[in-house]
Amino acid sequence: MANYTAADVKKLRELTGAGMMDCKKALDEAEGVVDKAVEALRIKGQKGVAKREGRSAENGAVVSLIADDNTSGVIVELKCETDFVAKGEKFQSVANELAAHVAKTSPADLEALLASEIEAGKTVQAYVDEANANLGEKIVLDRFAQFSGAYVTAYMHRTMPDLPPQIGVLVELDKADADLAKGVAQHIAAFAPKYLTKDDVPAEVVETERRVAEETTRAEGKPEAALPKIVEGRVNGFFKEATLLGQPYALDNKKSVEKVLQEAGVTLKRFSRIKVGI
Repeated sequence: MANYTAADVKKLRELTGAGMMDCKKALDEAEGVVDKAVEALRIKGQKGVAKREGRSAENGAVVSLIADDNTSGVIVELKCETDFVAKGEKFQSVANELAAHVAKTSPADLEALLASEIEAGKTVQAYVDEANANLGEKIVLDRFAQFSGAYVTAYMHRTMPDLPPQIGVLVELDKADADLAKGVAQHIAAFAPKYLTKDDVPAEVVETERRVAEETTRAEGKPEAALPKIVEGRVNGFFKEATLLGQPYALDNKKSVEKVLQEAGVTLKRFSRIKVGI
């Protein structure tokens, strides 16, 4: 039996993100030498990448990078299997490197991002696969958002104090207003609107909501003459809930988000909300 301590196991887990039993086995094979165990886990990890493909990655982090002048910004979601890896320095470093790469290269979409070179001769996909091997878990990069305009900022929300941000919101305004931008971004994080305005809701979604409202109203036995008005009211209720501008503002629920923006003389051009795993 190799001579090592619980502190050695803990250190190896922190360095590699590997499970406890894997760390103990690696230390046994490395005769208690942590550096050798790290190397052994990295080698085994690379071989295990394919085996991890079928596993679920529902933990992780959302990271942001905003230009000093607030004219551009990105948010990136990087997922992993456990919160242990998610709160590790190595995982978060990978996520931040990816955000920096997005900010620098402005990829058109995820496919372009994964195919781009983050280092000489190494694609982003290869970089993520390397993280997969080094951390011993399935690592997934599958969402990002990037805006540029007059004023761009982000709000990052932690659902647990010991974990990295699990929700990230990126907003773009037509003029600088830091306090309002922060307030609206916090509202988006909390209330998760799906669309900016009524015009952004796809026609098929509206049709589905109208059909459900009509069938529900008929099932409730409402008078036929009252049906159109009730259905319209329920569809409008859907718009109020699903669109950002229609929602009551979190910091002043007597006003809609649209009203607050109008009073400030500011237009919200667009937003993106990413929650880890959802």
